[in-house]
Amino acid sequence: MEEYGVALVTGAGSGIGQTTAMLLAEKGARVVVTDISEAGISDTVRKIEEMGGKALGQRLDVSNPDEIEAAFSAAEQWDKCVDVLVNNAGIVNIQTFLDYTPQDWHQVMQVNLTGSFLCAQRAARDMAKQSYGRIINMSSVSGLRAGVGRTAYGTSKAAIIGLTRQIALEMAPYGITANAIAPGPIMTPLIEANYTEETISRLLPMIPVGRFGKCSDIGDAVCYLANPGTGYVNGAILTVDGGYYSSGMTQTGKLDMTASGDK
Repeated sequence: MEEYGVALVTGAGSGIGQTTAMLLAEKGARVVVTDISEAGISDTVRKIEEMGGKALGQRLDVSNPDEIEAAFSAAEQWDKCVDVLVNNAGIVNIQTFLDYTPQDWHQVMQVNLTGSFLCAQRAARDMAKQSYGRIINMSSVSGLRAGVGRTAYGTSKAAIIGLTRQIALEMAPYGITANAIAPGPIMTPLIEANYTEETISRLLPMIPVGRFGKCSDIGDAVCYLANPGTGYVNGAILTVDGGYYSSGMTQTGKLDMTASGDK
């Protein structure tokens, strides 16, 4: 199997998606860059081509089944069947539980969950014909632990974990693996522009490694799961969060490692 092959990345116009697309291109993948932003698509394609990679830009609203079909058809006409799908596109709508409207709930679910399902199903149908494929879904630590205001977002990301395991079970006989990544606090351009110093100072003590993640931390994890050599990794939920999900009671100062009965 040719390494990486054709990779389609949703939400690749900025942030984690853009970085992931560029890292896959560095590995030799021919990348189908999809996003709802035409400017974002052009920017990512340009950056990949400037580094000597191959990329095709295609507008894609993952909540629109017709655009999903158009994106995968364009990929097949450009090169061949998609070998790697990265379901990265998603939206966040922060509201309290009591304030959430049905319309806002359905919009988040349609993009984050249904969009991932439809893209994965479309990709898997072609992957099954060649007995090979890598499907990587973007969950979140918000799908593992609750957060105020994340009623729909957190629920959608928890459901993506269930979806990933379902795909992993049913598609394994066809040579297709499905795994999910659960990012923790990542310093994307959007977060950098909107988080206050107070918010950052409150979060940092909860991250054992002592820093926010970078987009490349997630992109590197995607490249690992997209590799043909990871065929025995299936149905995994990989937290990439500096230990944020694992941390319980936090403390200030350094732990005295000599404070034990063994002296």
